[in-house]
Amino acid sequence: MASRKPKVIVTRKLPDQVETRMRELFDTELNISDEPMTRKQLLDAIGRCDVLAPTITDKIDAAMLAKAGERLKLIANFGAGVDHIDVAAANAAGVVVTNTPGVLTEDTADLTMTLIMATLRRVIEGANAVQAGEFTGWAPTWMLGRRLGGKRLGVIGMGRIGAAVARRARAFGLQIHYHNRKPVSHVVADELEATYWDSLDQMLARVDIVTVHAPATPATYHLLSARRLKLLQPHAVVVNTARGSIIDEQALADMLVEGKLAGAGLDVFELEPKINPKLLKCPQAVLLPHMGSATVEARVDMGEKVIINIKTWMDGHRPPDRVLPQML
Repeated sequence: MASRKPKVIVTRKLPDQVETRMRELFDTELNISDEPMTRKQLLDAIGRCDVLAPTITDKIDAAMLAKAGERLKLIANFGAGVDHIDVAAANAAGVVVTNTPGVLTEDTADLTMTLIMATLRRVIEGANAVQAGEFTGWAPTWMLGRRLGGKRLGVIGMGRIGAAVARRARAFGLQIHYHNRKPVSHVVADELEATYWDSLDQMLARVDIVTVHAPATPATYHLLSARRLKLLQPHAVVVNTARGSIIDEQALADMLVEGKLAGAGLDVFELEPKINPKLLKCPQAVLLPHMGSATVEARVDMGEKVIINIKTWMDGHRPPDRVLPQML
């Protein structure tokens, strides 16, 4: 493309150092208010920029892309997941889509372990009881949770994040089981002493903890359906730091209320930011505000990946983190 700086529109507020660098390199328009853009505002943005830098809060579908015009050439997503972008429609329109993989792995894995421990040990319930003045002294049978060591952890999706969680879990003495499209390498399997299940149903019936690390695709929508959730043992807990649509949230809430599951640790929700009212009232549900990658380091690293993708494209090369429809 020409030597002029490309017009880049950023849909949400990013870390200051990322925004400053983007202003230095590109003709960048920032969202100072940090309010999510409306559909009308997004339509306006994609009609007058070369590059859109959106986030998960921006729904970019085929109908919107059809109105983008010829100027839009790159969607440099700030985030690893691209389920909010119609990648196939973008590809057909000649618009390159990129994401920010890899830099979220360790922080998301840390938060996943936090949710596993908080749920099994009833940490939030205990903290709430103290703040409510309900703690009257130690008692041998009060606020009993479950020991981590020796439990079976079922990992759904043994990619970068799933494997990072499994490594942490091994240090706590958990036994690793996993369901994936295909088995991991022998090196990884041996390192984790992991048991592979090609049948998700069979794995669910045997594990104590389920942690979800699959991408959101049509194939994974309600992967943990009402039927599959019923395969879990009553003492089992479910943890999700991936995407809310992978779990039938209503069925999960019903089972928690009915005592058919011991707990759930959720960082994402099916109709986010709306949360099922039953979950909000459920003491054994640990609910977090989608903060898996919410560290200063991760957000800066994400921004730097966005910049690299834009700069590489601007220089006429293939961006390193391009997403193609067949990858989803």
